[in-house]
Amino acid sequence: MLANTLAFVDRQALALLVEPIKRDFGVSDTSMSLLYGLSFTLFYVLLGIPIARLADRANRRNIVAVSVFAWSAATALCGAVRSFPLLFAARIGVGAGEAGLGPAAYSILSDYFPAKRLAAAIGVYQMGTYLGGALALVLGGLMAAVIPTDALVTVPMIGAVKGWQLVFLGLGIPGLLLGLAMLLIREPMRRGLGEHGGQVVPLRHFVAHIMARRRAYLGIGIGFALMILVGNGTGAWIPAFFQRRFDWTTAEIGVRYGAVVFVFGTSGAFFGGHFASWLSSRGHPRGNLGAALLGFSALIPLTIAFPLVPNPWIALGLIAGMNFFAGFNFGGGLAALQEMTPNRMRALVASAYMLLINLIGGTLGPMAVALLTDHWFADPQRLPEAISITCAIASPLALLCLIIGMAGHRATMAVVAAPAP
Repeated sequence: MLANTLAFVDRQALALLVEPIKRDFGVSDTSMSLLYGLSFTLFYVLLGIPIARLADRANRRNIVAVSVFAWSAATALCGAVRSFPLLFAARIGVGAGEAGLGPAAYSILSDYFPAKRLAAAIGVYQMGTYLGGALALVLGGLMAAVIPTDALVTVPMIGAVKGWQLVFLGLGIPGLLLGLAMLLIREPMRRGLGEHGGQVVPLRHFVAHIMARRRAYLGIGIGFALMILVGNGTGAWIPAFFQRRFDWTTAEIGVRYGAVVFVFGTSGAFFGGHFASWLSSRGHPRGNLGAALLGFSALIPLTIAFPLVPNPWIALGLIAGMNFFAGFNFGGGLAALQEMTPNRMRALVASAYMLLINLIGGTLGPMAVALLTDHWFADPQRLPEAISITCAIASPLALLCLIIGMAGHRATMAVVAAPAP
């Protein structure tokens, strides 16, 4: 959970700094969307699957430790670059480092916790998403209050940097220590190895497994990818939304929005995971996906409405609800994927899932909003409408895909639970 927290600290800090980076490098909303989404996804696409294959047969704890160290160094590098292309390259390094965390972490958790408690465990792990986002906003806002984002500061061995660059430099250091602390975690014994035992599963068997259950895997995967599209499309632009529409400062946004993410995002992930485990332990037919069904449904009106209200505090209240129900979804949804998957395929399934949500959600979410402001409206001040339109399309589609995936999941688990002839 701490590693996941740090991952999202490093990722979300960029959203808070959209306006000063745009000003210093003279780039558009579309360029910033590529920096937020595509840069992170590029090396994830290349490294995610190979690292997952390694995690399905090697020491997963060590993979996480190396990953934490690598992305933290890349985050610190973001604070030392002098041009937009170099910042883009450093962000690719952040994505490359984080590619090793999710697949290994989900596989570890699946071996540490029994099936009926897995959703709750993943819910706690996913609290890091919101703790990290909140810390990035709050710490970034506090730093901006002390040192303005456009102020020049001299850093030993680096030279003069802007205030916004200090945020990246400061966030990179803790990860170097956490990478070492990860070595305190014990690598668990693998359970449920199945027919392949200690051997890595051939890719053709993996593909055959997925295709035989494609309605479940693709329905759940695409549903969550579209939900992440909404989450990233809003999360990347909410700080700019408050700056452009309500003239809030970076410091004000960091503290106010950060507090909302901290309280409501983390509580949503915690209670959603435990609610999914409660349903599963009582044999509920929707099992782990019941919490996600509730969360996806609640997100539709919240995501469409918050950019359009005339008062910043009402908008912040709707964003609070949005963060709660977004966090509510993850534990059960990810547990549902893991419980359908043999042990030696779990990291690979997690990596394929994360590849899907990064390609669809991580890249297209911020980009869809930016393309609307830059090319449809041709006016950065129309950001609220761009956010609302993106959510009005993606949120209902996410719910539809999840419902399809739930039907496939029930059919798959019925076969798994059936007694042998």
